[in-house]
Amino acid sequence: MSAATPRAITRDDLIDMEVYSRTRKERRTALVARKKNRRVALGPYATAYFECYETMWQQVHEMLFIERGGEEQIDDELAAYNPLIPNGRELVATVMFEIDDDVRRKMVLSKLGGVEETAFLKFAGETVAGVPEADVDRTNADGKASSVQFIHFPFTDAQAAAFQAAGTEVTLGFAHPDYAHMVVLTETVRTELAGDLDA
Repeated sequence: MSAATPRAITRDDLIDMEVYSRTRKERRTALVARKKNRRVALGPYATAYFECYETMWQQVHEMLFIERGGEEQIDDELAAYNPLIPNGRELVATVMFEIDDDVRRKMVLSKLGGVEETAFLKFAGETVAGVPEADVDRTNADGKASSVQFIHFPFTDAQAAAFQAAGTEVTLGFAHPDYAHMVVLTETVRTELAGDLDA
């Protein structure tokens, strides 16, 4: 159990940018293996990156390091990334539709309006419907989906227990008519994500 896993990044958790700069390469390398077990390809274009405290801590530091906004930038970054840290009874995924060709990307995304409303996890007779992050509308007025979506999967206690059971088959998918793709999580990925459900 990881009951002490932080659910939010505070200013006290941040390190000095000079220190981060010196250790940046090592920190990013150390996180690669963890992130590998939190990455799930879904259909021909989408990849779900399941977030956690460590991935968001790294992202906040990357933004501060790259943009060099200093003190004035900190609150904005914490406000942007803290909501993506699982609260102990949810999984949170950044879903990216990765299409290199600009023309093809626009064509595909123009057909995927509302895709963020159709994400789901199915396991042990349960279905957990995805809930898009409420920060901004991820489908524009013309029905074009954003290439980046932030989706929460809220669990009941019983659903969390079922998901955590060894060997549980978990399917991640979209029910969108133009992107009705599903994938079964590997046991390694399920085990990694199960740790996010410890309240």
